[in-house]
Amino acid sequence: MKLGLFFDLRNPPAWRRPWPDHYRWSLDLISVAEGMGAASVWFTEHHGLEDGYLPQPLTFAAAVAARTSRVRIGTAVLLAALRHPRHIAEEAAMVDLLSAGRLELGVGAGFAQRDYDAFGADIRRRYPLTDAAVAEIRRLLAAGEVTPPPVQRPLPIWMGYQGPQGARRAGRLGTGLLSLDPRLLEPYEQGLAEGGHEPSSARMSGMLDIIVADDPEEARRRILPHFVYQLNSYRRMNAGGPYRDLTVDEVAGDTGRKGKIPGLTVLTAHDAIQAIRERTAGVPVEHVYLWASVAGMPDDLVERHVELLFREVAPAL
Repeated sequence: MKLGLFFDLRNPPAWRRPWPDHYRWSLDLISVAEGMGAASVWFTEHHGLEDGYLPQPLTFAAAVAARTSRVRIGTAVLLAALRHPRHIAEEAAMVDLLSAGRLELGVGAGFAQRDYDAFGADIRRRYPLTDAAVAEIRRLLAAGEVTPPPVQRPLPIWMGYQGPQGARRAGRLGTGLLSLDPRLLEPYEQGLAEGGHEPSSARMSGMLDIIVADDPEEARRRILPHFVYQLNSYRRMNAGGPYRDLTVDEVAGDTGRKGKIPGLTVLTAHDAIQAIRERTAGVPVEHVYLWASVAGMPDDLVERHVELLFREVAPAL
C-alpha cells in the first residue's frame, strides 16, 4: 500500500489567499510531504467554480514533477471526454518525461453538467467517449506516434469509474480501478476476464475521507465550516432542481461515532491506522490517498495532518 495526498487546489472566497501564494504554498506542501515519505500525490478536475477548483491537472502535475524527485504523480481524475486523446497522450508523456517516469494517469467520465457545457460536449455520451479516449491514448503511445515518448512503457492508466458496471468497464479495458469499494472487486475481475486480461492483475486505488489530528474534536470543529462549504459546492453541482445550502449546525448534528461526519472523518494517528486497514481489507490496493486540505482549512491543521500521516500512519501500514 502506497499512501498519498489528494489535491483539488480550492481557494474559497471566505478564506482566500492571493492565487500565486496559494499555488506556491501547495507546491511547498507537496515538497515537504515528499521529504516525509509521501508515496503519491493526486490531482482532480472541475471547471468554472468560484473557488478555482483545479481545471488542468496535468499542467499542475508538470510543475510538481519539476519540484519533486521521488513521489508518484497521479490524476484522479482527468476528464478525458473533454479533450482530444492526442492532447492527453502528449501532455501525459511530457509529465512522465519531466518526472522521469512517475506519472499515474487516472481518467474518468465526471458527473457535472457544467463541465461538459463549458466544452460543448454531450454528458450523455461521457462513458463511451471516455472508453474510446483510453483506447486511443494507448494506441498512440504503443504505436510511437507521441514524440517524445513517455519514460514508462506502458504508461500506468487508471479508470475512475464507480458502481458495478463502471468497474466492469474498467476491467474490460485492462486498466486499474480508482475505487476502494470491496463490492466492486468481483465485477472488476469479471471485466478483466472478459477483456482477455488476467483477473489476478486487478489493482485498485482511491481516496479515503480521513484527516489526521492530535485533537480530533478540536480539529473537527475548526474544519467543519470548510467541509460544509465543500459539501454544498458538490450539492450545487449535482442539483437538478430546487436547492438549499446546508448550514454548519445541520451538518454538525449528523456527527456520529468517533467524530464521523458523512463524508469526513477526523482521527488520531492510531485510529487512522486502524481505519485505513479496515477500509482496504480484501482489496488489491496499490495507492490510498487522503485529502491534503478541505476547502481552505487552516494551514496549521493541514501541516500537522501531513506530518502525522507520513511520520506515524504510513510507517505502520
